[in-house]
Amino acid sequence: MALREVRELGDPILSKPCREVTEVTDRLKVLITDMIETMNAHEGVGLAAPQVGVLRRIVVIDVGDGPIVMINPRILEKSGEQTGPEGCLSVPGKYGTVTRPNYVKASYFDENMDEYEIEGEELLARAICHELDHLDGHMYTELAEGPLYTPEELQEMEEAKKDSTSEA
Repeated sequence: MALREVRELGDPILSKPCREVTEVTDRLKVLITDMIETMNAHEGVGLAAPQVGVLRRIVVIDVGDGPIVMINPRILEKSGEQTGPEGCLSVPGKYGTVTRPNYVKASYFDENMDEYEIEGEELLARAICHELDHLDGHMYTELAEGPLYTPEELQEMEEAKKDSTSEA
């Protein structure tokens, strides 16, 4: 298969809503495989089809347990709250502080158009929300609380947080 070019912030395709998938064609199967390879090559946690230039409701997510392919995903429930750093392959080298639900339940179809539900907390909940936002033409930068920061600034912030909790 092939690595795909990841579209970056400012590309107009990233602000457009995606179309539903009605059937999984051979072309879409190739797209899904390419998306997983592209996500892995960039060491990402998730990737949505518009990030590789395709306006279809498909995301892939891998928080360490193997890839999850979600076609036409919908959030059914969400609860709790988590605030933390969030990055995106379409905004390379930058992070922002974003508040997301701590728990999410979503429905989706797999590559065989079999319907499933998934429940996720913490990182998985954040990844589901983040990737589904892409399908509606939204990016985490719209939700960021304050300025974006570099990986070095993120590391400094995390070290300062550790220092303040060890002093308490």
